[in-house]
Amino acid sequence: MEHNEEIPPVVEMVDIKKHFGAVQALRGVSLKLQHNEVLGLVGDNAAGKSTLMKNLSGAYSPDGGEIRIEGKKTSFANPMDARRQGIEMVYQDYALANNLDVSANVFMGREVARIKLGPLGVMDYLYMEQETRHLLDRLKINIPSVQQKVERLSGGQRQAVAIARATAFDAKVIIMDEPTAALSVAAIDQVLELIQELKAQGSSIIIISHRLEDIFRVCDRFFVLRLWRKVSDTPI
Repeated sequence: MEHNEEIPPVVEMVDIKKHFGAVQALRGVSLKLQHNEVLGLVGDNAAGKSTLMKNLSGAYSPDGGEIRIEGKKTSFANPMDARRQGIEMVYQDYALANNLDVSANVFMGREVARIKLGPLGVMDYLYMEQETRHLLDRLKINIPSVQQKVERLSGGQRQAVAIARATAFDAKVIIMDEPTAALSVAAIDQVLELIQELKAQGSSIIIISHRLEDIFRVCDRFFVLRLWRKVSDTPI
């Protein structure tokens, strides 16, 4: 895959270091993600994959190095700050509210009010349901009703809702932590097809995965961490 060198990467992490007390968790890791690229992040357990991505998603602050978004140096105070700058992370447990319906989960934390009365408001449920339906249709996600409670969805459908929520608000980068773990074969196919659809629509994606067959199926490049350092960065 060719990239125009004049366009800065959508994400550049330079010499990122992180330690927890005396434990060194990242030892100067540098990573680039290009526009409209799917990058696979692989390595042993405790190699530093999740720690690196938590630095990118605002859950941690690096102890050294810098993060650039589209060429501009930045830092994140917290995950909401990273989200405002276009970095979305889909966690392995989906972080969905089972007792709420699909549209309420997609708009969770970003609800749309029809009428505002000071700190109170009346939710615009119809608008949120319509927007959720458009989003699912655009991503070719097959969920019959956006009013369906999330607890009644299959594992593949729940993962699809979590990914849809991450893409709903102009995300520049979507990070997925083990998106196919603990899913059936059919559900894995469903999620991988969704990732391919996102790439076709221009998304930039980082996938943390132990399933190398998934990495080889959907990624353009894979990045290997071992003992808290980068050991390989190779096109598929």
